[in-house]
Formats: sequence, C-alpha cells, structure tokens
Amino acid sequence: MSNILYESLLEPHLNNDKVFLVHDDNSQTTYREFLELASTVAHQLSEIGIQPDDKLIVKASKSKYSLALYAASILTGSVYIPLNTTYTLVETEYFIKDAKPLFIICDDSSAKELEKISSSVDAKILILNDDGSGSLTNDLDFFPNYFKAVDRNANDLASLLYTSGTTGQSKGAMLTQENLLSNSQSLYLLWEINEKDILIHALPIFHTHGLFVAVNTSLLSGATIRFIKNFNLDLIIEAIPSSTILMGVPTFYTRLLKDNRLNSELTKNMRLFISGSAPLMTETHIEFEKITGHQILERYGMTETNMNSSNPYNGIRKPGTVGLPLNDIDIIITNPDTGDILNQGEVGMIEIKGPNIFKGYFNMPEKTKKEFRPNGYFITGDMGIFDEDGYLTIVGREKDLIISGGYNIYPKEIEDTINELGEVLECAVVGVPNEDLGEVPIAVIVTSSRKKEKDLENIKKNIQLKLAKFKNPHSYFFIDELPRNTMGKVQKNKLRDDYS
Repeated sequence: MSNILYESLLEPHLNNDKVFLVHDDNSQTTYREFLELASTVAHQLSEIGIQPDDKLIVKASKSKYSLALYAASILTGSVYIPLNTTYTLVETEYFIKDAKPLFIICDDSSAKELEKISSSVDAKILILNDDGSGSLTNDLDFFPNYFKAVDRNANDLASLLYTSGTTGQSKGAMLTQENLLSNSQSLYLLWEINEKDILIHALPIFHTHGLFVAVNTSLLSGATIRFIKNFNLDLIIEAIPSSTILMGVPTFYTRLLKDNRLNSELTKNMRLFISGSAPLMTETHIEFEKITGHQILERYGMTETNMNSSNPYNGIRKPGTVGLPLNDIDIIITNPDTGDILNQGEVGMIEIKGPNIFKGYFNMPEKTKKEFRPNGYFITGDMGIFDEDGYLTIVGREKDLIISGGYNIYPKEIEDTINELGEVLECAVVGVPNEDLGEVPIAVIVTSSRKKEKDLENIKKNIQLKLAKFKNPHSYFFIDELPRNTMGKVQKNKLRDDYS
C-alpha cells in the first residue's frame, strides 16, 4: 500500500525551495514552506482526532491556508469537501447533514450560525479567517513541520464534490486517489506544463477546475502559481507579461476582450490560454486570436469525471469544440433511449469510461446505478457530436442545466424556492444568452395577485435568503400562463426563444 497522491504531488517538493505561490501582496510561499504548513495543519487535525476516511468540509476563503487543508487531507487520508463560500445557511446545512463530516472549517462570521447544525452531526468547527487566523492555525508552531503520510489505496476516497441535481437535490461525487491523479497526469503531459511555467490562478478552489486541474498539474510539474484571491481584471492583466499560462472560464476572456490593454504585446510571453467550465462562444475564440495572436484552448469536464477531452496543445484547436478525448479516456455517443452507439456525425448522449470516472454518488446507490451502463460507461446527461476528425462538440444538455460564469445552476432549485411563496401559482426558470457570463437564469412567473411589484419584492427576498448570489435570476417576467404542449409539459424552449 502507498499514497499515490502524496508520492506524486507533494513528496517531490519536501526540499524544494522554488516559489510555489505568489500572493496578491507580492509575498511568496515556496514549495518547502507550503509542505511544512500542510504538515503542521495535518498534525493539528490528527491531534484532535482525524482518521483516514473522516470527512473534512471546508468553507473558507481562498488562501495558502485553505489550499494547505487540501494537502493536509492527502497527508491524513481524510476526505476533502470544499464548499462554495457563497452558499447560504440553508444550502450549507444540506451538505453538512448529508456528508456528516468530523470537522467543518469556516470563518468567524459563519461559525455561530453553523454551531447548531454541526452539533446535530457531532462535527467540530475550526476557524480559518481571511487573514489566516483562527483555531485551526493558532497552535501550528507547536507541531513538527513534517507529517508521515498515511497509506491509501488508489481506489480510496480522496474528495467528495457536491454537484446539484436536476431535482434540486445535491449529489456528492465520490472521487478517488486514482481519479484525481490519473487526470492531472494526462493534462500536465498534454498541455506540456513544466517547472518554467507561471500559472495565473484567479479561479476559486472549491471545484474541479481551480483545484484539481490548476493546482494538481502545477504540483506535478513544479510550476509557480500567481495565486489571485478573487477575479480581478487589473491583477490578471498585471500578471500576464510575466506569466505563461492562464486557466479561466469564458467570462475571463469576454472581460479581457473589453479591456483595451489586451493586445499581442501584452501576451507575447504567454504560451497557453485555457478555457473550461462553460461553453466558449466561437466569436470569443476568434476575437481573442485576432487581438492577441493566441488561440484559446477549450476542454470539457464535469464534477463527476474531472476532465474528459481537450483541444490539442500541438495541433488544430477548433472553435466551438471541446477537442479530442484524453489519451486514457474513451468517449462514445449513444442513443439516449437505447444506449446504442451512434455513428460519427450523429447527435446523442455523451458517455465516458476511464480512470477519471468517479466512484459513484455518496449515499445514493440507486442514483449511481442509474447513471452507469452495465459496461461501466458513465451517462453524462450532455448531448454531443463527433466531427470527421474526432473532435467533440457539446450541442446541448439533456436536462435544463444553466452554466453561468462557470457555475452550474439547476432551474428546479430556483423554481422550488420561488414556488414556496403563496401568491405564486407556477414558474419556470430558463437560461438565456449573456455576453459576459455565457448564460444567465431568468424567471417567468404566474401569480394569483395583481400586485406584481410587491410579489417581485417578496420573491427576490426569498431567493436572496435561500440561494447563493450566482443562482439569483437576472430578470423576472410575469405572464398569465406558461406555454405548454399537448401533454401539459411546460415548453421551456419557447420561453428561451421569447426571452433571449
């Protein structure tokens, strides 16, 4: 037995004095310092009872300390569960009660409201504030700066990432050591990431893209990360001349294109711009190349699978496509009803098989069974098509998922929140195109009253209380009745057309 994540990502850097993180205040953290910090955090967690397979929920701001928690989870063999820091108390309560973690890491402002929930599952709250202070870090100086990593099998759980379901119920995707490592190795080789690279990291670290893609590939290669706490256009532009890679979502690129500082001279030292987490518009790809001389490299991934395909680093990058399957991953297009494999050029369900595929949904054996074919292929819910060169294009989603600025939004969750109000008879939430965020949710509502302004005020208050800001509809429309087909099903396609 061994610990492949530790051996591949962390152990090579125990005595590495190269800069790993460059922070917003221009301070630096070397690889050695980061590993020492992670080791003292691991000792802290171990001292207060963490064991392999125990769960660790982290709802803390992006910092070297919150990133060190991920490394500490690898060292201790615990299961790392990062949460979006904008989740409301209602949303966070679900995750805590479902995962039943041993520890919850949060800041002082969240601790009090989480106390009752944490006690209901016997979880202990540890404080980690923006500035690195708190009960998690107070006594770190008393611990050794080396922690012997625990043994883990390749199939042992490394992380639990929650992804909303179309029913509104979030699902915990169980990701193993092999899932995370195999995918990172494929990407770092494909994109030729190396120790000379400097990655601009302005993504959050609570999802696959910012954590397992950006950080793991940097650890594998020994690259340096310009660790930007929040998306800041000025800081990104300031970092570009001295960097080599930017990993972002389409919103990064649409905002860069609106800034007249973006040009070929600014980007002359960059070698790779990567986009993911949401579809990149062909127009964005073309305009970016025209202004900078660089072709954005688009790839395709999911919470449950990490990355599945990528346009090539060396080769043709086709706008509007997500490239070719990664070298250890098999992607097929099937008939959604029968599961039969379709011919090249036919639109169907994207199904995937490989070492990147998650272990299943936590506490949901029936859901897991439903989403996998008997032959091991995972049914993604995305519809796609292969062209004559084997490039994959995502043409739509079987469900009504909205991807806004890289975040997944499921209409059912918003609809349920709106429908809680007595004056609302029914509503439908759909995604409409948005130049900045790709698409945004809008709500079309039927109410029983004539006081639309008061209704809207109540709806907005309830939404803001219950749901994270990125899920809030950008517009609200009141109509007399929702359009339906002969079977009584709401015609969301018509609503998208009417309000786009």
